[in-house]
Amino acid sequence: MRLLWKLVILLPLINACAGDGPFRRPVFTQEPQDVTFPLDSAWPAVALRCAGDGHPPPRYRWRRNGTDLDLSASSHYRLDGGNLVVSSPPTGQDEATYQCLATNLLGTILSRKAKLQFAYLEDFESKARSAVSVREGQGVVLLCGSPPHVGGVSYAWTFNDDPLQEDNRRFVSQETGSLYIAKVEPSDVGNYTCSVTSRDARRSVRGPPTPLVQRPDGAMGEYEPKIEVRFPDTLPTAQGSRAQLECFALGNPVPDISWRRLDGSPLPGKVKYSESQATLEIPNFQQEDEGFYECTAGNLRGRNLAKGQLVFYAFPEWEQKIQDTHLSVYDSLFWECRARGKPSPWYTWLKDGERLGPQERIQVENGTLTITMLNVSDSGVYQCAAENKFRVIYADAELRVLASAPDFSKNPIKKTSVIQVGGDIAIACRPQAAPRATVSWRRGTQGLQPSRRVFLSEDGSLRIRNVTRADAGPYTCVAANQFGVARSTGSLVVKERTVLTVPPAPLDLTVGESVVLSCQVAHDPSMDVEFAWSFDGRAVDLKRGSAHFERIGGGSVGDLMIRNIQLSHSGKYVCTVRTPLESLSAEADVIVRGPPGPPEDVRVEHISATTSQVRWRPGPDNNSPIQIFTVQARTPFSVGWQAVSTVPEVLGGQTSEATAVGLSPWVEHELRVVAGNSIGIGEPSKPSELFRTKASAPTVVPTNIQGGGGSRSELVVTWEPIPEELQNGGDFGYVVLLRPVGSATWTKERVPAVESSRFVYRNDSITPLSPFEVKVGVYNSEGEGVPSTVSIVYSGEDEPRLAPRGTSVQSFSASEMEVSWTAIAWNRNTGRVLGYEVLYWTDDPREPTMGKIRVRGNVTTTTITGLRANTVYFASIRAYNTGGTGPSSPPVNVTTRKSPPSQPPANIAWKLTNSKLCLNWEHVRTTENESEVLGYKILYRQNRQSETHVLETNDTSAELLVPFEEGYLIEIRTVSDGGDGSSSEEIRIPKMSSLSSRGAPDVAEPGLRCLSVAVLILYRFAIQPLV
Repeated sequence: MRLLWKLVILLPLINACAGDGPFRRPVFTQEPQDVTFPLDSAWPAVALRCAGDGHPPPRYRWRRNGTDLDLSASSHYRLDGGNLVVSSPPTGQDEATYQCLATNLLGTILSRKAKLQFAYLEDFESKARSAVSVREGQGVVLLCGSPPHVGGVSYAWTFNDDPLQEDNRRFVSQETGSLYIAKVEPSDVGNYTCSVTSRDARRSVRGPPTPLVQRPDGAMGEYEPKIEVRFPDTLPTAQGSRAQLECFALGNPVPDISWRRLDGSPLPGKVKYSESQATLEIPNFQQEDEGFYECTAGNLRGRNLAKGQLVFYAFPEWEQKIQDTHLSVYDSLFWECRARGKPSPWYTWLKDGERLGPQERIQVENGTLTITMLNVSDSGVYQCAAENKFRVIYADAELRVLASAPDFSKNPIKKTSVIQVGGDIAIACRPQAAPRATVSWRRGTQGLQPSRRVFLSEDGSLRIRNVTRADAGPYTCVAANQFGVARSTGSLVVKERTVLTVPPAPLDLTVGESVVLSCQVAHDPSMDVEFAWSFDGRAVDLKRGSAHFERIGGGSVGDLMIRNIQLSHSGKYVCTVRTPLESLSAEADVIVRGPPGPPEDVRVEHISATTSQVRWRPGPDNNSPIQIFTVQARTPFSVGWQAVSTVPEVLGGQTSEATAVGLSPWVEHELRVVAGNSIGIGEPSKPSELFRTKASAPTVVPTNIQGGGGSRSELVVTWEPIPEELQNGGDFGYVVLLRPVGSATWTKERVPAVESSRFVYRNDSITPLSPFEVKVGVYNSEGEGVPSTVSIVYSGEDEPRLAPRGTSVQSFSASEMEVSWTAIAWNRNTGRVLGYEVLYWTDDPREPTMGKIRVRGNVTTTTITGLRANTVYFASIRAYNTGGTGPSSPPVNVTTRKSPPSQPPANIAWKLTNSKLCLNWEHVRTTENESEVLGYKILYRQNRQSETHVLETNDTSAELLVPFEEGYLIEIRTVSDGGDGSSSEEIRIPKMSSLSSRGAPDVAEPGLRCLSVAVLILYRFAIQPLV
């Protein structure tokens, strides 16, 4: 009872300090690390870092070699935050192991151990070193004799003040610092100096030189290797560190160094060697790298061995840590921590930084801690320490022992619990109390007892099965322990159940249709309803699938519309209805039928000239049986795919092979198959492999047999060439049969060129324009085809022999001239005339021009355009026929007119009175090389698409009658001997009605007043862009 009363008195303080308030135990954010401090550093102090977090913020103190440091007793130590600062550190006193402790109201934690040591490197003795005398071929060891030091060092040697480069004959040991020369050569004579560098002490020193001299008593003979640099028999190596073994031998000849593992396993692939093979390095050392290693030094005289063992060790690592724990008074605590390492770690326990041993209620056994009958004084921060001979690690956690009366402030009874009629409900009661409270329930003012529907769970929850409307009302949980009593009340609200009134129904549809899947419910009006649809187990995303899916309806209606339904939409649709209290679902199968999918694995076999056998496998029928197949073909000459005839003619839905007939011989084909059902025709299959039909004799007959022309003694025959797809085979060519009209004997000629469409038959006996009967046939590698019907073709003729007479030429403008001549009266002897050829040219050497124009028949006049102005042109005429051209007439010449005026009419003014339009403009003045102005043309039209009318005048003014309701576009250009000159800009004349609506005055006065008004109107209308 005395303990109970003490707890009651301390209860407010416990709740404030150890409850679920803002207090947090201390944790380290930075722990001290090993520090090696240069003894001769310019810095006056060294700091060991320590920082933590917690609430309230932790206070710090330190231990040296396990003993608390009294920081107030000496200014030699001071705290900077959590850091321990050692001022003017002497070597002996401060070189120790340190630990940081962080403390707040909840407890104390102890940091890892950190070692502080002071690095230094003294100078070499200045005493000169004696010379080392060796014979050529002998091995030698030059000792470094490094000065006293603390901290790691590295060694290097110079030879005659130049850095010494190691090779298979010379080696510097980083373990001893000595220089080893396996076999001395004359070039090795000189001074050798050892340098020692300490990175920790931040210093490098150089020793006195050691002279190496060669003895005069001759070279030393060969001898077997003698290993001078050996690695330890046992070398402990930490996990993840770098293991390095050294092995070097003296000998003559220079020994070769090799390495192996004694257990026969291969050396790790990550192994690295120095250039001389004297150093073996294993980075990232792991358990599997542990074992015996052997170094072999060998030469022609023998070999020597050195071996040692690499022993793997690992620092402790946590496998299981302790966790913060909150327990009530009188409860029991069991903690276990577990770590791995090599060797296996042992465990100690600490509370608030002090070692914890077995007591009446406390049991400590290896990695477990048990405390029975907890009381408030057991609260604190505990640490489990796992340690092996290489390192110690700590895991910490807080034990908070609670003692409090029941309290619902953190976890009150749910204010309102909602359930549907017929459902089951659990109302939780979880007060905070230490020790645990006993729980009872009341409904209103009456105590609640268990029954067939009412249950009290061990965790204090109230459970009611098959809830009815009568169960609604207030419920109170009463919690009590030895420190007090607390109550919390909540209400139970009972709702009507949700019923799915119109579930979705199964559907059988065709691709492209639109359909609505119903989903409607009846529900308690006070509850919100949410609808969700899924398709084959995946939620229907109404945003991403908006092209097909749309939710329609609202409130208690959650129908799903599917527009333009596709084959991929076949499957199981589930409508899920959710309220805050329950979830209902209903499903329906939707079958979508469509045209068949493409047939597969199309193969072609048994190919002939016009047939082939085709096989295939049916594709998916898309829920509608396949009724028919169609075979289609494509060649390089066809327009797309074309249906081909087959045997059997009709290919039913169960067919999987057919014979394609009517194919073109000797042509590359591809075949594909298309399936159809009651829904429609599906996608075609992939094309078959390309194949070529066999050849056959040609069956096509050449057409359009013509000819004529050519030279004397020639018969020219032409025809339409046969397309490649109709040639039926290789080695294709043409057969030409000809004979003079009236002759009984045919002359047969072969034309082997496949692309030929012309044949010239030459024979001196052929007279000009003689008629021949001609037939043209074809042949290929398989034989000849049937020739064409007979056509009459005339032989070649001679060119005309007479030149035209009476040639004359005259110029009508700056760019045109007309050439005339007298027709030739021809006969069979002078040569037939089919037309005339006009040649024209200039003799200007700077810009020579030459042209040619042909006219057919008895035309004796032609106009040549596109000429240069004010230029002398020559012209000559000659007759032509199919045999060629005859002699030319004597040339005649003419000079073209000067260029038309380049300047357009300017200062155009107009005046519109009633329907009469007056136009005035300035006379155009020409330059010396331009034709004189003979008059003007006025071009006018209603719009750009209408017909243009022309009015010619010799004056600089004109009058036009303009209809009242019509506007005009007018332009003016000059007329000269050289042709029409440049036109003025278009002038837009508005409608009279438009002018009236704008209030334009009807000016009737002549003279300047009339002209000024005209200019004003031009400003308002004519300069606007035409549209």
